[in-house]
Amino acid sequence: MDNRTISILIPFKDTEEFLPDCIQSIIDQTYDDWEILAVNDNSTDNSLKIMHSYAKRDIRIKVLENEGKGIIEALRTAYSRSKSTFITRMDSDDLMSRNKLETMVNALEIHGEGYVALGKVKYFSKEGVGGGYKGYEKWLNRLTEQGTNYSEIYKECVIPSPCWMVFRNDLDKVGSFLSDRYPEDYDLAFRFYEQGLKCIPSNEILHHWRDYSYRTSRTSEHYAQNYFLDIKLYYFLKLDHNNQRPFVLWGAGNKGKKLAKNLIGQDIDFTWVCNNTNKIGLDIYDKKMHHYLELNKLQQPQIIITVANSEAQEFIREYLLGKGKNPVKDYIFFC
Repeated sequence: MDNRTISILIPFKDTEEFLPDCIQSIIDQTYDDWEILAVNDNSTDNSLKIMHSYAKRDIRIKVLENEGKGIIEALRTAYSRSKSTFITRMDSDDLMSRNKLETMVNALEIHGEGYVALGKVKYFSKEGVGGGYKGYEKWLNRLTEQGTNYSEIYKECVIPSPCWMVFRNDLDKVGSFLSDRYPEDYDLAFRFYEQGLKCIPSNEILHHWRDYSYRTSRTSEHYAQNYFLDIKLYYFLKLDHNNQRPFVLWGAGNKGKKLAKNLIGQDIDFTWVCNNTNKIGLDIYDKKMHHYLELNKLQQPQIIITVANSEAQEFIREYLLGKGKNPVKDYIFFC
């Protein structure tokens, strides 16, 4: 195993329009000690032909067929054939900044094992980038600048799927791509968090995310909101739930109802509160909806908040801070 080689795992499916620019952005890197493990996930266009043409010209590029179906099994296939000390992944429709690999390897060599190298990201699109994606980009980059990504891990995926690099030993430690849980990038972020891998702060834009209407993250059922909620609750209960403290769910919208139904199904006791006067006092799923002032009756409650409205979030945040509650320790926003 080469101590400075990078394995770049690239699942691809029907991205012939973008694949040449993606691969060229890797070939043009300032750091050239890498291998590409490109896995064809049942493409029906010319993507496979394009990848083979690059592999014929560059021995660092290896083209494989997915041993299963879907992104997770494509990542497993790629990883099983990788040989390097450093591991990263790439989306076949995105672009790397020219110094991405060099910057990440240098960061990992300085810090050693037990760390995740990250970079800031930037969206681009022919149709223009929507406000929601701009907001996510700004939020994610703020966390990455400080290396405080895990502080808001229950809000959204805090590790951009194609903009991380780790030592192979650390990826094995967190279970690599053995999990079947989607969204796979969010699941991996939680496993980094679970195993205590520290995030290396970064001020550089290292990855360019291409957005378009038929991108997998927009069209696949595996990236629907219910999958995100399920994964948040799964890891919260596994990693951060303290069953010695009263458990509170704040929010009576669709997300709050889904989480409540899940908790009831698992026989997990909780107090359900909201600040919506139209819902206070109602029985939903045979569970009483209380006014948020019910919190005053509880000793050291642990609170999950599913309210998405930004103004309502600010009200909740100010209220809880005024009561001496601390973010993460006492309350967590799930959106």
